[in-house]
Amino acid sequence: MDTHEFIRKWSREKRILLPVVVGDDLELRLYTRPEDLKPGAYGIEEPTGELFTDYADIDFIAVPGVAFDRNGNRLGRGKGYYDRLLPRIPSAYKAGICFPFQLVEEVPAEPFDIRMDEIITQ
Repeated sequence: MDTHEFIRKWSREKRILLPVVVGDDLELRLYTRPEDLKPGAYGIEEPTGELFTDYADIDFIAVPGVAFDRNGNRLGRGKGYYDRLLPRIPSAYKAGICFPFQLVEEVPAEPFDIRMDEIITQ
């Protein structure tokens, strides 16, 4: 899903953090403006802003995925980036974002998998 318009709109009112791939992990950086994005891992534009590590201060996270089910289970791309990031942000409201065709009957899940609080489709 293209989140650029959402980010541009809300960055005037909210602090927006975006992920940056660093090795096998995601770090969060402050979004400043479109001109400060640069192509990163996988050709995805990533912010060059300040590193953010105050995870307890995050109240909402939009989480991409390959597929989601109505129970909030998420299927990623298999690298585990969000599986490692989400446990660091336990109190944030987690919204899986996807196209309607990405909603499936059931996503395989393990007890340690973190469920989304809501699934948002376009």
